[in-house]
Amino acid sequence: MNLETRTPAAEPLGVLETAALLRELTAGLIAVDDFDTALSALVRITRDALAGVAWCGFTALRSGEPAGVAASEARLGVLDDLRYGPDSPAMEAIRRREMVGAADLDGEPRWPDWTPQARELGVRGVISAPVDIDDQVIGAVNLYAAEPEALTPGHQLTAMLLAEHAGLLLAAVRDRERRAALTAQQDRALLDDGVIGQAVGVIMTQRGCPAPDALDVLRGAAASLSIPLREVAERLVSTVSRPRDN
Repeated sequence: MNLETRTPAAEPLGVLETAALLRELTAGLIAVDDFDTALSALVRITRDALAGVAWCGFTALRSGEPAGVAASEARLGVLDDLRYGPDSPAMEAIRRREMVGAADLDGEPRWPDWTPQARELGVRGVISAPVDIDDQVIGAVNLYAAEPEALTPGHQLTAMLLAEHAGLLLAAVRDRERRAALTAQQDRALLDDGVIGQAVGVIMTQRGCPAPDALDVLRGAAASLSIPLREVAERLVSTVSRPRDN
């Protein structure tokens, strides 16, 4: 890091600001079950919450390959996207497993391909902090400044805390995403089942609701009656199929 040129007294960030950021991140991501949506929320909330940070980005790798990118401003997304080259602060942070950055990119000798592009886009300072998510996905959160020396050791400390907290939140998002995908797979299998699919069709017709909602109604009935889902479906189909007396 090249951020040690500022004295602590000049640092704009404090404990309350950092705590507010982490609290807002938790509130924004606690119920999200889509990883890309979570990344978009993370970079937006971080950008808005931190004084001196003009933009925020996130770089993600899954099993060593580019797996996602998010940018608080779309035009800067190229700076976080490893498909355009591994020469970047984000990749260095991920590779070294430690924070890297520069308070002033003017004359910065590292990242010779990335730095000119960053400066052309208006970036004058950067901090990239590695984020451990789970055994498959790792990443880096990237803070960008529009003015040289705007990023201080206070931002460095905040970035460390942000990376740790974001890793936990994103791991939970990934877990919810996996569970949601498994539930959807199970639902598709149930809907393909003859009698359950028929029962769902009956409920959809009766209530005018989509298949997932109809399946939830069927599950609710099975739970309240304490009988298997298939038996509830068979009873319903049998009832509607029974000829009515004239």
